[in-house]
This record gives sequence, C-alpha cells and structure tokens, in this order.
Amino acid sequence: MTADPVQVPEQRLPLSRERVLRTAVAIADEHGIDAVTMRRVGDKLGAEAMSLYHHVANKSDLLDGAVDLVVAEINEAVDGLDRGDDWKAAVRARILTARRVLLRHRWAPRLLETRSAVSPNVVRYHDRLVGLLHEGGLSYDLIHHALHALGSRALGFSQELFDPGAGESTAPVPADLAADLPFLTAMLAEVAHDDPDSTIGWCDDRTEFEFGLDLLLDGLERRRTGS
Repeated sequence: MTADPVQVPEQRLPLSRERVLRTAVAIADEHGIDAVTMRRVGDKLGAEAMSLYHHVANKSDLLDGAVDLVVAEINEAVDGLDRGDDWKAAVRARILTARRVLLRHRWAPRLLETRSAVSPNVVRYHDRLVGLLHEGGLSYDLIHHALHALGSRALGFSQELFDPGAGESTAPVPADLAADLPFLTAMLAEVAHDDPDSTIGWCDDRTEFEFGLDLLLDGLERRRTGS
C-alpha cells in the first residue's frame, strides 16, 4: 500500500508595502475606492488588518500610496514615448497616454483631487512635462501659466465643476425649472455623452477632454510664436 504524499503547507508570501498597495489598487479597480478598507485589504492578503500597519501608517497613508502607485504606472508609460520634434504632438501624446492609464483606474482622479500629501510621482510627472514644454521653446513664465491653465488635464483628466455622481447621465432639466433656464435646457436636449468606455467623470469623455486639451495647446503655440 502506497503512503499518501506528505502535504507541504503553502508558503505565504511575506507582506510588504508594495503588496499592500497593489492589493488596495486591485480592490479599487474592481469595486471602487470606497471599498478599500484596511480589513478588506488584509482579508485579500490573508492577513490580519493590524499587520498592515507595519507597512502603512493608516488608511490615509494607504490611499496616498495607492494613488502614487497609479501615477508611477503613468510615468512608466509616458517615459517610453518617442518625443519627436513637435512639442505639441509630444505633450498631447504624453497627456493622452496618462489618460489611458487612468481609464484603467477610474477611481484615481478622485484621490488626486483630494489628497493633501505630495505624491513624489506626480511631482516627477510634472517635472518631465515642464522639461518637454521648455525644450519645445516655451519660456518658464509661459510654462507656469500653461500648468495653471491645464490644471488636472496635464495628468489626463478634467476636474468637473458639477458631478451628479458616478454612473449618472445627463438628466433633463426639471419641468418647473426649464422655463427659467431656456439655454441650458436647449443645450442639454441637444448634447449627449454616450461613450462610457472613454469616460472618467460625468462629462469627462474623450471628445470633451481632447477638445479642451487641443484648445489649450493651440493657444500656447500662438503665445510661443507671438502670432
């Protein structure tokens, strides 16, 4: 009679800050950022939530680290781009590449808008963007204005002035307000955003994002050349 083989316990990978952060990112990608808790990350890793505190100070540190990891992914993607000789094309490609990364992590813009801690990777991203603009012939003074004008667009998303919430579409103006808001009512009746695969925010779809980006880049080119 053959003896049963000895069962060797599965070796658990040791916890690390990177594993904790990557697990938080995976949970946010699948379930949204509100689903990210210390307990849920611990459960996913097969560890007690308290053991995570050896690697992240608290939930705020967890969220800071998770969004910094996403921006590190952006930096890796844009660093491989061919810069070419056309500064506008290079900047456009950089920003749209960053946007493609954010479309895989649609929760990240919300954190980028609200985190108070400085993300080292966000700073690095903007440093390289400033270099690209300067090499394209823009003065540092014009670049400073450009960064203010671009705002969050520099990193691939538009901050919404109004946002009815995730998953909401543009609703018609209530009948009792329509008479007092004739122009908004007419615009909302005519305009539709129906490209969910390219959308990060409420009205932040590809068409609207690229329209605003191209408008800004064309304006910067005119300022650069004095035309």
